[in-house]
Amino acid sequence: VQLQASGGGLVQAGGSLRLSCTASARTTSNNGMGWFRQAPGKEREFVAAVNWRGGSPVYADSVKGRFTISRDNAKNTMYLQMNRLQAEDTAVYSCAAARSSMSTTQSTSYQYWGQGTLVTVSS
Repeated sequence: VQLQASGGGLVQAGGSLRLSCTASARTTSNNGMGWFRQAPGKEREFVAAVNWRGGSPVYADSVKGRFTISRDNAKNTMYLQMNRLQAEDTAVYSCAAARSSMSTTQSTSYQYWGQGTLVTVSS
């Protein structure tokens, strides 16, 4: 499975962005999917995850109420709608496909990783 994340960019605080993650070479419709991010000088952290049907969304406390994860299995694509962005959301965002069909917060539960897309929020 190859995962391609896109949609990052520069946005002012309070603004919105929508990230996309498209799978190729093989469908991910049976995999749980997730988003992680890594800010400069920090470790990678979990952001959001969804199960194979797009249900059971799980969010990090820091993004709950502002970010929404979704997926369209017909398009082999997962999304992360990010609203009310804050400077602390600045990071490289990566998508991943889990070994199981469930939504999971643990990075070790993910088998396939895409390259990241940079989100920069100016304050």
